[in-house]
Amino acid sequence: MKLTYRSTQDEKAHYLYIQGDLIGDEVGPKLVEVVSDAIEEGTKNFVIDLSEVRYISSSGIGLLITMLTKMRNVGGEVYLTSPSDHVKKLLIITKLNNIFTVFDSVEEFQKKN
Repeated sequence: MKLTYRSTQDEKAHYLYIQGDLIGDEVGPKLVEVVSDAIEEGTKNFVIDLSEVRYISSSGIGLLITMLTKMRNVGGEVYLTSPSDHVKKLLIITKLNNIFTVFDSVEEFQKKN
């Protein structure tokens, strides 16, 4: 399933809503660019909503780590929200659940920040 995305922002964070399979294809560099643009705008919290992501490949994991590294290099943080059960298992298997803060929903992130 082809990856599409949209982004929004408010006073708390920049939000990236991803739909489809996160496989690090030609959309990957565009996602990293969204993070770079958010950093230039002074964003410190970047939220990636995974509610409509069915599958993440190893390249997709690399993309998430690249985005996290970019944010942390400027004192920011990347949060993941709404992973499906399949994606949650992947985060646990790869131990990425220890690196990323994961929220059950964007609303939960907003309440806690």
